[in-house]
Amino acid sequence: MIKVEDKDLPGLYQTSDKASINEQKKFFNGITWYLILLIIAAIFAYFSDDYPNPILKIITTVIFLITLFIMIWLRISRPDDIWYNGRAVAESVKTRSWRWMMRAEPYVDCENIEIMRKYFINDMKTILKQNESLIGKLGISASIEDPISNIMIQVRRLNLSERFKFYRKERITNQALWYTKKAKFNKDKAELWFWTTVSLHALAIILLLYNIYEPTLKIPIEVIATAASSVLTWLQSKKHNELSSSYSLTAHEIILIKSEITRIENEADFSNYIINCENAFSREHTQWFARKNE
Repeated sequence: MIKVEDKDLPGLYQTSDKASINEQKKFFNGITWYLILLIIAAIFAYFSDDYPNPILKIITTVIFLITLFIMIWLRISRPDDIWYNGRAVAESVKTRSWRWMMRAEPYVDCENIEIMRKYFINDMKTILKQNESLIGKLGISASIEDPISNIMIQVRRLNLSERFKFYRKERITNQALWYTKKAKFNKDKAELWFWTTVSLHALAIILLLYNIYEPTLKIPIEVIATAASSVLTWLQSKKHNELSSSYSLTAHEIILIKSEITRIENEADFSNYIINCENAFSREHTQWFARKNE
């Protein structure tokens, strides 16, 4: 049974996908440490007032210097740019690969597969040239393989009916499941961090009210406020709410596209069907990439 996995796609997909994932981790690791250190600095600053030795104030200052360094590093290195660009390249390569396997525009049916091979490789060159900023981040391990794998050739050689069934199962169904799973994941995370923020604000309010009756009691309101702000910043950086809505919409759109056509009569209709599907798959990411660059 033929099955297309990520390793069967061109090396450019694998290297750009890996670069995107690595830079995404760098970006969120930087944000994570920045927010954690801010909370720690707030804790040290809170206790430093009652501590005669200046060591706590010195530690607080050092921590703030580290957070400043992290902020500057994120600004200069821009791992989020490589993350988005790498994802854009990976998705472009993937959609081109599926079009090639399905013999869709611009890789229409042709008896001489070498002609379509050249067209495809030229498109890979164009994608790479348009994203030269990624070159320094791309590895070379996957690039030594032939851009067109044997699996891709096997799928392309299937007849129209077989390709239609294969595409619906291996591409459309998989994408629908992926977007549905991601929509639920982000919805759950959004609710978790939202209620965490609400809890921290509620705790601060309760402690402030209690402090009215016990004015001599020293309460770490600044620490709680910093923690609440950090959680809110994390929620905004992860964009769980927006991603949940976007992924859910895409999942529904994919399901509707799948149900729209149950039979294909000719190659031209199939090519149009593939183009419509691939445009739906890439629309969500394209919108996010555009928003990021606004």
